[in-house]
Amino acid sequence: MNGFDFIVVGAGTAGCVLAARLSEDANCRVALVEAGPTDKNAFIHIPAGVAKAMFDPSIGWGYSTEPQPALNGRRIPMPRGRVLGGSGSINGMAYHRGSPRDYEDWAAAGNTGWSYREVLPYFIRSENNEAFAGSPYHGVGGPMNVTYIERPNPLNKTIAAAMGSLQHRQIEDFTGPQTEGFGLRQGTIRDGRRESTATAFLRPAMGRRNLTVITDALVTGVAIEDGRAIGVDIEREGRKERLTSRREVVLCGGAFGSPQLLQLSGVGDGAALQALGIPVKHHLPDVGAHLQDHLASSVQMTTENTESYGISWRTLPRGAWIILQYLLARKGPLASNVFETTAYLRSDPTLDRPDLQFVFQPARRNPTPFPIPIGHGYAMSQVLLYPKSRGTVSLASADARTAPRIDPQLLSEPEDIQPLLRGLRMARRMLGAPAFDRYQGIEVAPGPAVETDDQLVDYIRRTSATVHHPAGTCRMGADAASVVDPELRVRGIADLRVADASIFPRLVGGNTNAPVVMVAEKCADMMLGRPAPPPADVPDLPPGEGLRAP
Repeated sequence: MNGFDFIVVGAGTAGCVLAARLSEDANCRVALVEAGPTDKNAFIHIPAGVAKAMFDPSIGWGYSTEPQPALNGRRIPMPRGRVLGGSGSINGMAYHRGSPRDYEDWAAAGNTGWSYREVLPYFIRSENNEAFAGSPYHGVGGPMNVTYIERPNPLNKTIAAAMGSLQHRQIEDFTGPQTEGFGLRQGTIRDGRRESTATAFLRPAMGRRNLTVITDALVTGVAIEDGRAIGVDIEREGRKERLTSRREVVLCGGAFGSPQLLQLSGVGDGAALQALGIPVKHHLPDVGAHLQDHLASSVQMTTENTESYGISWRTLPRGAWIILQYLLARKGPLASNVFETTAYLRSDPTLDRPDLQFVFQPARRNPTPFPIPIGHGYAMSQVLLYPKSRGTVSLASADARTAPRIDPQLLSEPEDIQPLLRGLRMARRMLGAPAFDRYQGIEVAPGPAVETDDQLVDYIRRTSATVHHPAGTCRMGADAASVVDPELRVRGIADLRVADASIFPRLVGGNTNAPVVMVAEKCADMMLGRPAPPPADVPDLPPGEGLRAP
């Protein structure tokens, strides 16, 4: 079980892509090591089972934050997948790339090769998106299927009418050059089942003789000798062993796992490592710093109308048909990820891109992660896309089995509260538009009595949570303080890279799964010495077209 050319640590979104692409070279032996089990859990594959999968302890790490002072001392759940496919096996399946300007910012910060035109070919390479066949912004024939929900809930037409009445613009393609507006969103779903990178990339590659996939094996550290990564130490079935690499080790543990592994391996803040008895291999203080995540609040409604997703006595016959429909044809509401309409809007018209994402849920919010909504209702979440608050991931122990300390310091920067406050008021106007009159909805959160700015801010602090897009803890940059360079090589350690959301210099303005796939695609080319594809031949980015926040 030794003598690999490449060892990929973590079979999550990035790791599955990277292992599959590296193993395309028949001259390379590739090992992919995953702490969790294979992706056999039924709730992984049923799109509507997302809430159950996200909090299932058998396939997740069960992380939560340190108490957050600005959120009334609450610990915020941070679900991360511990299973083949990683967090891509438990996420909401939303496909979005962020704003094109996000990647222009990455390049402007000195990250050569990461501009929008340079990363777009990697997005296209990974994608099978038949809805946009022929578009210069999309691909057909790639491994990962991207599609619209076949029969979205009727409430999606209602929210479209409401947003249109407020002068917001309807757009078809959120991953084209212009992201501002509202519309149905696409997801990573194939034939009514979740499409993770484990199903799209890894499974077709697992028949290759040069690819070894090891599950239920905890990586306890990177073996570093004379400033070079030579392999990884693992524990499985109560035994410890070392896997060795001839060429490179690449960490794909995500925004929590990758900095934790670097620190366990002696790469991080020297004083903090010495305090835990960890020999320092390289002093790199930014490991675990710059943690960012998207914080969200919501407006929640209940209604007696039964059009929304959900079960009740009146809809039991419909519920039986929904189950039968899915079992027979993988169609119907169970083939949906529930969150079918989204919007990217500016809460301040002077901004050069949307600062808020609105996510419409045509279903009542469950107080527990029961897989099917109980009763009827609808909700709108407002997501802060570009938080200024920064946090940390640090070791709680030198034992790899101990969860790291996750402290995102949410709302520690006072500026972050105002966009969420404006977003709550915008969402109330959307759900209060005449298009919703026939539902006679009742606002249950924040509730009619919560009206003043102070009351709404208190509501945000009491109830907000992240939407599980952590990033930035192994920041890519051209400066000496960054953790990885633009080739994703760890500074100060040879033959060691990181490829996942932890390398983001700045959080993108949208869901992070697709950008992580892009990072892994690009990393594979760099590791194999393949030339980057030519920059995409697309028009210049349009000037900012700020829509007035109503």
